[in-house]
Amino acid sequence: MKQEKIRLLFVCLGNICRSPSAEAVMKKMVKDAGLEDRIEIDSAGILGYHAGEQADQRMRSHASRRGYKLESILRPVTTRDFFDFDYIIGMDDRNLADLRQMAPDQESVEKIHGMMDFAGNGLYDHVPDPYYGGAAGFELVLDLLEDACRGLLDTISSNPDN
Repeated sequence: MKQEKIRLLFVCLGNICRSPSAEAVMKKMVKDAGLEDRIEIDSAGILGYHAGEQADQRMRSHASRRGYKLESILRPVTTRDFFDFDYIIGMDDRNLADLRQMAPDQESVEKIHGMMDFAGNGLYDHVPDPYYGGAAGFELVLDLLEDACRGLLDTISSNPDN
């Protein structure tokens, strides 16, 4: 019997910096681990202001320097996502609260996790929004996402139910 893919959805406020970056970082790690046939990855935003657009140019530029391609087209979270994804991962407490409020049932609430819950670095409990800051903020986001995505991949890989 063929095992179904594990589906991950990364979520931030506008889906323009953090969640598309998490998607790109995780896609590269999954590809490098040879798990593309087992893990599917997407991103979305709480708000749909930027739907149909590409990720923030500054974020794309910083990510590109590390070998990541932010290719996703931005979209808002939908009710369907709670049924389609196994892990719904918010970047900060506001995202998590919004996701819990949007969740259609308790089973959906149980799919919601904080990004930094998977990180080995205990210095941050959320991924800060770099949108209104400078270059250092974008680099910090990538540092945090690399750490947390490694932890998430380890979590998924070590779970016998996956």
